[in-house]
Amino acid sequence: MSTVSDQVALQQDARRTTKKETSSDLMRTQRIWGWIFLSPWIIGILAFTVIPIVASLGFSFTNFELNKPDQVEFVGLANYVKLFNDPLVGVAIKVTLRFAALALPLAIILPIALAALLNNKNLKAKRIFRTLFYMPFIVPVVSAVYIWGGMLNSQTGWFNRALAIIGVNGPNWLDSQVWIYPALVIIGLWGLGNSYLITLAAMQAVPTELYEAATVDGAGAFGRFRHVTFPMISPVVFYNLVLAVIGLFRYFEIPFVLKGSEGFPGQSTWFFNIHFFRTTFGFLDMGYGSTLAWLLFAMTMAATLILFRTARYWVFYSSGEMF
Repeated sequence: MSTVSDQVALQQDARRTTKKETSSDLMRTQRIWGWIFLSPWIIGILAFTVIPIVASLGFSFTNFELNKPDQVEFVGLANYVKLFNDPLVGVAIKVTLRFAALALPLAIILPIALAALLNNKNLKAKRIFRTLFYMPFIVPVVSAVYIWGGMLNSQTGWFNRALAIIGVNGPNWLDSQVWIYPALVIIGLWGLGNSYLITLAAMQAVPTELYEAATVDGAGAFGRFRHVTFPMISPVVFYNLVLAVIGLFRYFEIPFVLKGSEGFPGQSTWFFNIHFFRTTFGFLDMGYGSTLAWLLFAMTMAATLILFRTARYWVFYSSGEMF
Protein backbone atom coordinates (compact mmCIF):
# COMPACT_ATOMS: atom_id res chain seq x y z
CA MET A 1 0.00 0.00 0.00
CA SER A 2 2.80 2.37 0.89
CA THR A 3 4.41 1.69 -2.47
CA VAL A 4 1.21 2.56 -4.37
CA SER A 5 0.68 5.76 -2.35
CA ASP A 6 4.30 6.76 -2.94
CA GLN A 7 3.84 6.31 -6.68
CA VAL A 8 0.65 8.40 -6.63
CA ALA A 9 2.45 11.16 -4.69
CA LEU A 10 5.33 11.08 -7.17
CA GLN A 11 2.93 11.38 -10.09
CA GLN A 12 1.15 14.33 -8.45
CA ASP A 13 4.49 16.03 -7.81
CA ALA A 14 5.44 15.45 -11.44
CA ARG A 15 2.18 16.99 -12.64
CA ARG A 16 2.72 20.02 -10.40
CA THR A 17 6.28 20.40 -11.69
CA THR A 18 5.06 20.15 -15.29
CA LYS A 19 2.35 22.76 -14.68
CA LYS A 20 4.87 25.10 -13.06
CA GLU A 21 7.30 24.66 -15.96
CA THR A 22 4.49 25.23 -18.49
CA SER A 23 3.31 28.33 -16.62
CA SER A 24 6.88 29.60 -16.35
CA ASP A 25 7.46 29.05 -20.08
CA LEU A 26 4.20 30.84 -20.89
CA MET A 27 5.09 33.82 -18.70
CA ARG A 28 8.57 33.95 -20.24
CA THR A 29 7.08 33.90 -23.74
CA GLN A 30 4.59 36.64 -22.86
CA ARG A 31 7.37 38.73 -21.32
CA ILE A 32 9.49 38.38 -24.46
CA TRP A 33 6.60 39.36 -26.73
CA GLY A 34 5.83 42.27 -24.43
CA TRP A 35 9.38 43.59 -24.84
CA ILE A 36 9.17 43.03 -28.60
CA PHE A 37 6.00 45.15 -28.86
CA LEU A 38 7.52 47.81 -26.59
CA SER A 39 10.81 47.92 -28.49
CA PRO A 40 9.74 50.56 -31.09
CA TRP A 41 8.79 52.95 -28.27
CA ILE A 42 11.95 52.14 -26.29
CA ILE A 43 14.15 52.66 -29.35
CA GLY A 44 12.34 55.90 -30.17
CA ILE A 45 12.63 57.32 -26.64
CA LEU A 46 16.31 56.41 -26.51
CA ALA A 47 17.17 57.68 -29.98
CA PHE A 48 15.14 60.89 -29.96
CA THR A 49 14.96 61.85 -26.27
CA VAL A 50 17.44 60.23 -23.88
CA ILE A 51 20.52 60.25 -26.13
CA PRO A 52 19.96 63.89 -27.32
CA ILE A 53 19.50 65.01 -23.69
CA VAL A 54 22.74 63.34 -22.61
CA ALA A 55 24.52 64.68 -25.73
CA SER A 56 23.33 68.24 -25.06
CA LEU A 57 24.68 68.01 -21.52
CA GLY A 58 28.03 66.97 -22.95
CA PHE A 59 27.95 69.73 -25.58
CA SER A 60 27.38 72.33 -22.84
CA PHE A 61 30.96 71.73 -21.66
CA THR A 62 32.46 72.26 -25.14
CA ASN A 63 32.82 75.00 -27.74
CA PHE A 64 31.05 72.87 -30.36
CA GLU A 65 29.99 74.83 -33.44
CA LEU A 66 27.92 73.22 -36.19
CA ASN A 67 30.06 74.67 -38.97
CA LYS A 68 33.27 73.46 -37.28
CA PRO A 69 32.56 69.89 -36.19
CA ASP A 70 36.26 68.96 -36.25
CA GLN A 71 37.31 71.73 -33.83
CA VAL A 72 35.40 70.70 -30.72
CA GLU A 73 37.24 71.44 -27.48
CA PHE A 74 36.39 70.82 -23.86
CA VAL A 75 35.97 74.18 -22.08
CA GLY A 76 34.61 73.05 -18.71
CA LEU A 77 32.23 75.52 -17.10
CA ALA A 78 33.09 78.36 -19.47
CA ASN A 79 29.67 78.29 -21.14
CA TYR A 80 27.91 78.40 -17.76
CA VAL A 81 30.08 81.34 -16.70
CA LYS A 82 29.15 83.02 -19.96
CA LEU A 83 25.47 82.90 -18.95
CA PHE A 84 26.11 85.45 -16.21
CA ASN A 85 27.91 87.78 -18.63
CA ASP A 86 25.38 87.53 -21.45
CA PRO A 87 23.05 90.56 -21.25
CA LEU A 88 20.62 88.93 -23.70
CA VAL A 89 19.91 86.16 -21.19
CA GLY A 90 18.58 88.74 -18.74
CA VAL A 91 16.56 90.39 -21.48
CA ALA A 92 15.07 87.05 -22.55
CA ILE A 93 14.12 86.11 -18.99
CA LYS A 94 12.53 89.52 -18.35
CA VAL A 95 10.55 89.38 -21.61
CA THR A 96 9.34 85.85 -20.84
CA LEU A 97 8.30 86.72 -17.26
CA ARG A 98 6.65 90.00 -18.35
CA PHE A 99 4.55 88.16 -20.90
CA ALA A 100 3.79 85.37 -18.41
CA ALA A 101 2.46 87.90 -15.88
CA LEU A 102 -0.08 89.04 -18.48
CA ALA A 103 -0.91 85.77 -20.21
CA LEU A 104 -0.92 83.23 -17.37
CA PRO A 105 -3.92 84.58 -15.40
CA LEU A 106 -6.02 84.76 -18.55
CA ALA A 107 -4.91 81.28 -19.60
CA ILE A 108 -6.34 79.92 -16.33
CA ILE A 109 -9.36 82.16 -15.74
CA LEU A 110 -10.80 82.18 -19.27
CA PRO A 111 -11.14 78.37 -19.65
CA ILE A 112 -12.92 78.26 -16.29
CA ALA A 113 -15.27 81.07 -17.35
CA LEU A 114 -16.02 79.41 -20.71
CA ALA A 115 -16.59 76.03 -19.07
CA ALA A 116 -18.92 77.58 -16.48
CA LEU A 117 -20.85 79.33 -19.23
CA LEU A 118 -21.26 76.20 -21.33
CA ASN A 119 -22.14 74.13 -18.28
CA ASN A 120 -25.22 76.27 -17.73
CA LYS A 121 -28.35 74.18 -18.20
CA ASN A 122 -30.30 77.16 -19.50
CA LEU A 123 -27.89 77.86 -22.37
CA LYS A 124 -29.29 76.82 -25.74
CA ALA A 125 -27.25 75.28 -28.58
CA LYS A 126 -24.50 74.25 -26.15
CA ARG A 127 -23.12 71.61 -28.51
CA ILE A 128 -22.64 74.19 -31.24
CA PHE A 129 -20.82 76.57 -28.90
CA ARG A 130 -18.64 73.78 -27.56
CA THR A 131 -17.58 72.88 -31.07
CA LEU A 132 -16.95 76.49 -32.06
CA PHE A 133 -14.81 77.17 -28.99
CA TYR A 134 -12.77 74.00 -29.54
CA MET A 135 -12.25 74.29 -33.31
CA PRO A 136 -9.46 76.93 -33.17
CA PHE A 137 -7.34 74.48 -31.17
CA ILE A 138 -7.01 72.20 -34.19
CA VAL A 139 -5.98 74.99 -36.59
CA PRO A 140 -2.23 74.79 -37.41
CA VAL A 141 -0.23 77.38 -35.47
CA VAL A 142 1.50 78.91 -38.49
CA SER A 143 -1.77 79.40 -40.38
CA ALA A 144 -3.47 80.91 -37.33
CA VAL A 145 -0.57 83.32 -36.70
CA TYR A 146 -0.61 84.58 -40.29
CA ILE A 147 -4.36 85.10 -40.09
CA TRP A 148 -4.05 87.01 -36.83
CA GLY A 149 -1.17 89.03 -38.25
CA GLY A 150 -3.53 90.28 -40.94
CA MET A 151 -6.36 90.94 -38.50
CA LEU A 152 -4.09 92.96 -36.19
CA ASN A 153 -2.50 94.98 -38.97
CA SER A 154 -2.61 98.64 -37.92
CA GLN A 155 -3.71 99.85 -41.38
CA THR A 156 -5.93 97.16 -42.85
CA GLY A 157 -6.69 94.84 -39.93
CA TRP A 158 -10.23 94.06 -38.85
CA PHE A 159 -9.54 95.01 -35.25
CA ASN A 160 -8.62 98.61 -36.02
CA ARG A 161 -11.39 98.91 -38.61
CA ALA A 162 -13.93 97.79 -36.01
CA LEU A 163 -12.52 100.31 -33.53
CA ALA A 164 -12.68 103.05 -36.16
CA ILE A 165 -16.43 102.46 -36.53
CA ILE A 166 -16.94 103.55 -32.93
CA GLY A 167 -14.50 106.43 -33.27
CA VAL A 168 -11.47 104.84 -31.61
CA ASN A 169 -8.06 105.12 -33.22
CA GLY A 170 -6.67 101.58 -33.02
CA PRO A 171 -3.14 101.02 -31.72
CA ASN A 172 -0.17 99.71 -33.66
CA TRP A 173 -0.58 96.16 -32.36
CA LEU A 174 2.42 94.48 -33.94
CA ASP A 175 5.02 97.26 -34.09
CA SER A 176 4.59 98.81 -30.65
CA GLN A 177 6.62 97.61 -27.67
CA VAL A 178 3.58 98.28 -25.48
CA TRP A 179 0.84 96.69 -27.57
CA ILE A 180 2.77 93.67 -28.83
CA TYR A 181 2.08 91.77 -25.59
CA PRO A 182 -1.72 92.24 -25.69
CA ALA A 183 -1.56 91.16 -29.33
CA LEU A 184 0.34 87.99 -28.42
CA VAL A 185 -2.11 87.29 -25.59
CA ILE A 186 -5.07 87.66 -27.95
CA ILE A 187 -3.48 85.25 -30.41
CA GLY A 188 -2.72 82.80 -27.60
CA LEU A 189 -6.28 82.85 -26.26
CA TRP A 190 -7.40 81.68 -29.69
CA GLY A 191 -6.10 78.18 -28.86
CA LEU A 192 -7.53 77.59 -25.38
CA GLY A 193 -10.04 75.03 -26.62
CA ASN A 194 -8.27 72.05 -25.07
CA SER A 195 -7.99 73.65 -21.61
CA TYR A 196 -11.63 74.74 -21.61
CA LEU A 197 -12.81 71.29 -22.74
CA ILE A 198 -10.93 69.51 -19.94
CA THR A 199 -12.30 72.01 -17.41
CA LEU A 200 -15.83 71.53 -18.75
CA ALA A 201 -15.53 67.76 -18.37
CA ALA A 202 -14.41 68.23 -14.76
CA MET A 203 -17.37 70.53 -14.04
CA GLN A 204 -19.83 68.04 -15.47
CA ALA A 205 -18.39 65.35 -13.20
CA VAL A 206 -19.21 67.31 -10.01
CA PRO A 207 -22.02 65.46 -8.15
CA THR A 208 -25.30 67.36 -8.24
CA GLU A 209 -25.95 66.37 -4.60
CA LEU A 210 -23.23 68.82 -3.54
CA TYR A 211 -24.96 71.69 -5.32
CA GLU A 212 -28.29 70.72 -3.79
CA ALA A 213 -26.79 70.61 -0.31
CA ALA A 214 -25.11 74.00 -0.83
CA THR A 215 -28.39 75.49 -2.03
CA VAL A 216 -30.21 74.16 1.03
CA ASP A 217 -27.53 75.79 3.20
CA GLY A 218 -28.32 79.13 1.54
CA ALA A 219 -25.37 79.38 -0.86
CA GLY A 220 -25.88 81.52 -3.94
CA ALA A 221 -24.32 81.07 -7.38
CA PHE A 222 -20.98 82.52 -6.30
CA GLY A 223 -21.01 80.53 -3.07
CA ARG A 224 -21.68 77.27 -4.93
CA PHE A 225 -18.84 78.00 -7.32
CA ARG A 226 -16.42 78.91 -4.53
CA HIS A 227 -17.23 76.09 -2.11
CA VAL A 228 -18.29 73.31 -4.48
CA THR A 229 -17.26 73.80 -8.10
CA PHE A 230 -13.74 75.16 -7.70
CA PRO A 231 -12.58 72.65 -5.05
CA MET A 232 -13.92 69.79 -7.17
CA ILE A 233 -12.23 70.98 -10.36
CA SER A 234 -9.03 72.20 -8.65
CA PRO A 235 -6.97 69.15 -9.82
CA VAL A 236 -7.85 70.00 -13.42
CA VAL A 237 -7.09 73.70 -12.84
CA PHE A 238 -3.73 72.67 -11.39
CA TYR A 239 -3.08 70.46 -14.42
CA ASN A 240 -3.84 73.35 -16.79
CA LEU A 241 -1.68 75.67 -14.71
CA VAL A 242 1.35 73.39 -14.90
CA LEU A 243 0.96 72.98 -18.65
CA ALA A 244 0.52 76.74 -19.09
CA VAL A 245 3.69 77.52 -17.12
CA ILE A 246 5.70 74.98 -19.10
CA GLY A 247 4.23 76.34 -22.33
CA LEU A 248 5.20 79.90 -21.41
CA PHE A 249 8.81 78.91 -20.78
CA ARG A 250 8.94 77.19 -24.18
CA TYR A 251 7.00 79.97 -25.92
CA PHE A 252 8.43 80.26 -29.42
CA GLU A 253 6.22 79.55 -32.43
CA ILE A 254 3.92 82.57 -32.34
CA PRO A 255 6.54 85.35 -31.88
CA PHE A 256 8.90 83.63 -34.30
CA VAL A 257 6.33 83.37 -37.10
CA LEU A 258 4.97 86.84 -36.35
CA LYS A 259 8.18 88.86 -35.87
CA GLY A 260 11.07 86.55 -36.76
CA SER A 261 14.14 85.93 -34.61
CA GLU A 262 15.31 89.54 -34.24
CA GLY A 263 13.12 90.40 -31.25
CA PHE A 264 11.28 93.25 -33.00
CA PRO A 265 9.88 95.68 -32.03
CA GLY A 266 12.94 96.62 -30.03
CA GLN A 267 13.67 93.58 -27.88
CA SER A 268 10.07 93.11 -26.76
CA THR A 269 9.74 89.68 -28.43
CA TRP A 270 13.19 88.44 -27.44
CA PHE A 271 11.78 85.45 -25.57
CA PHE A 272 14.13 82.90 -24.08
CA ASN A 273 13.49 80.35 -26.82
CA ILE A 274 14.10 83.03 -29.45
CA HIS A 275 17.51 83.66 -27.84
CA PHE A 276 18.16 79.92 -27.75
CA PHE A 277 17.15 79.48 -31.40
CA ARG A 278 19.21 82.47 -32.50
CA THR A 279 22.29 81.24 -30.67
CA THR A 280 22.05 77.60 -31.70
CA PHE A 281 20.78 77.75 -35.27
CA GLY A 282 21.59 81.36 -36.19
CA PHE A 283 25.15 81.56 -34.91
CA LEU A 284 25.57 77.74 -34.95
CA ASP A 285 26.99 77.81 -31.41
CA MET A 286 25.84 74.40 -30.28
CA GLY A 287 27.89 74.42 -27.08
CA TYR A 288 26.45 77.63 -25.66
CA GLY A 289 23.03 76.77 -27.08
CA SER A 290 23.04 73.51 -25.10
CA THR A 291 23.91 75.53 -21.99
CA LEU A 292 20.90 77.79 -22.63
CA ALA A 293 18.73 74.69 -23.07
CA TRP A 294 19.80 73.36 -19.66
CA LEU A 295 19.16 76.74 -18.08
CA LEU A 296 15.67 76.65 -19.57
CA PHE A 297 15.19 73.15 -18.19
CA ALA A 298 16.33 74.27 -14.74
CA MET A 299 13.97 77.27 -14.71
CA THR A 300 11.03 75.18 -15.90
CA MET A 301 11.74 72.47 -13.35
CA ALA A 302 12.05 75.03 -10.55
CA ALA A 303 8.74 76.67 -11.48
CA THR A 304 7.01 73.28 -11.68
CA LEU A 305 8.35 72.21 -8.29
CA ILE A 306 7.13 75.48 -6.75
CA LEU A 307 3.66 74.82 -8.17
CA PHE A 308 3.64 71.32 -6.72
CA ARG A 309 4.72 72.68 -3.34
CA THR A 310 1.91 75.25 -3.31
CA ALA A 311 -0.70 72.78 -4.59
CA ARG A 312 -1.16 71.32 -1.11
CA TYR A 313 -2.88 74.54 -0.02
CA TRP A 314 -5.57 74.73 -2.71
CA VAL A 315 -5.83 71.49 -4.71
CA PHE A 316 -8.48 69.11 -3.34
CA TYR A 317 -9.71 65.69 -4.31
CA SER A 318 -13.17 64.14 -4.00
CA SER A 319 -11.95 62.00 -1.09
CA GLY A 320 -11.56 65.20 0.92
CA GLU A 321 -7.77 64.99 1.00
CA MET A 322 -5.60 67.84 -0.19
CA PHE A 323 -2.89 67.39 -2.82
